[in-house]
Amino acid sequence: MIKILHLSDIHLGSGFSHGRINPETGLNTRLEDFVATLGRCIDRALSEPVDLVLFGGDAFPDATPPPYIQQAFARQFHRLVEAGIPTVLLVGNHDQHSQGAGGASLCIYRTLGVPNVIVGDRLDSHTIQTQNGAVQVITLPWLTRSTLLTRPETEGLSMSEVGHLLLDRLRVALEGEIRKLDSALPTVLLAHLMADSATYGAERFLAVGKGFTIPLSLITRDCFDYVALGHVHRHQILCQQPLIVYPGSIERVDFSEEKEEKGFVLVELERRKVEMEFCPLPVRSFRTIELDLSEEDEPQATLLDAIASELVEDAVVRLIYQLRPEQVDRVDDSLIHQALSSAHNYTIHPELISQLSRPRLPELGLGTTIEPLQALQAYLQNREDLRDLQEPILEAAQRLLTDETVWAGSIGLTINLEDALPVELEETQLRLL
Repeated sequence: MIKILHLSDIHLGSGFSHGRINPETGLNTRLEDFVATLGRCIDRALSEPVDLVLFGGDAFPDATPPPYIQQAFARQFHRLVEAGIPTVLLVGNHDQHSQGAGGASLCIYRTLGVPNVIVGDRLDSHTIQTQNGAVQVITLPWLTRSTLLTRPETEGLSMSEVGHLLLDRLRVALEGEIRKLDSALPTVLLAHLMADSATYGAERFLAVGKGFTIPLSLITRDCFDYVALGHVHRHQILCQQPLIVYPGSIERVDFSEEKEEKGFVLVELERRKVEMEFCPLPVRSFRTIELDLSEEDEPQATLLDAIASELVEDAVVRLIYQLRPEQVDRVDDSLIHQALSSAHNYTIHPELISQLSRPRLPELGLGTTIEPLQALQAYLQNREDLRDLQEPILEAAQRLLTDETVWAGSIGLTINLEDALPVELEETQLRLL
């Protein structure tokens, strides 16, 4: 039996806006949270001990993290090297340069020849010797259209036709790796991908325009004993035979993950026999307090009571409350700050009902020409159901605007007052593209 620890989506260096500077270390407290949580994962790998660690991709927010963040990541994984535990580091979409030049943030481990560390930056097969026997691992990093197709090959094709061609290319390449397998050895597919049956959060928008969705049937193969996935931040099991698992991210990146449990997965693997345990991690709480005070005679008292009833101590808190214009003078900001002082970090978002109730946005007037990001921001601010995803959606849009493979130059977006705003976010994405 081979014991495996499967973790993914560390995103070390994310969420600084939800932290503060620790005066003793000079570091952002959210970085310290992420490092401590990663340390707990490595602690468990050493205490079991496990025979193999599989990392499913997205080590950092981008491919060129600052040196001190790279060092914090390296210090934790070096503990596995010292213990002689083989580790596979898969390249995710955030580990790649926007031009698809590869996983620059992780390839240094291969360049330096770090013992027992495999970098999965290409579709490849690896036979790994562990203390309890050999295991085969096929690495499938994040794939983009440019990885499998050239620009001339896609000319004149519809999006649907391009999608089918991409999947055909991937199916052939994956079949080539499968034919190399030893049927007597347990086999793991380690992949960073967007499966069509998964439940998504912010990561769906952070990857827009850069990857493609993989049908679950493509990776549901008898030759795989376990499919270790990365990319989706919510833990979920997609299939039992074979066992296909997203462990989820190890820390909350933003408020879109407020209610998600974070952790990693322990796997006991034999040929044709797999057992799995999800191991929750004690991560910092995110809490949203949202109130409509427009009908309250004493909005201040109601607001303070709501804060007192929540567990805000050491949490990242977002306070959203709605008022009528004539109620503004009846709320004392200093009392709100005092009530939230025990929180780790907090933001306050007062909203005026009269501004929210208008059917059209005055900032998008007749014949007005505005920048795409401004239009998208105005749209999101008026969509209650997308409030939690506003930050990652805007970040994804910014990446689209700056990606020279998508944009050939700057463009403006003209929206008339009489034009209805898109009903679905997918329509917004299409307009931006």
